Amino acid sequence: MVVIKDPRWLKVKGVLFLLLGLLAAGLLLGQAWSWQNALLLAVAVWAFCRFYYFAFYVLHHYADPDFKYAGLLDLMKYLLRVRR
Repeated sequence: MVVIKDPRWLKVKGVLFLLLGLLAAGLLLGQAWSWQNALLLAVAVWAFCRFYYFAFYVLHHYADPDFKYAGLLDLMKYLLRVRR
């Protein structure tokens, strides 16, 4: 896998993620529009963003600064290994 280091391409990648999220949310709400569905979708997105922040910032900076992990699967393996 190629590692993107050029700031321009990183910005393009971010914009593509934003467009993908907006498209998915628009299609989902287009199928069953209601204020309740819009609110639930917004809460779900917010909660997943907070989980991502927790997983990749809070745990690293406060729980175990020495542990380095590459993704959520590595994090789950680490958390399961620590509990044993």
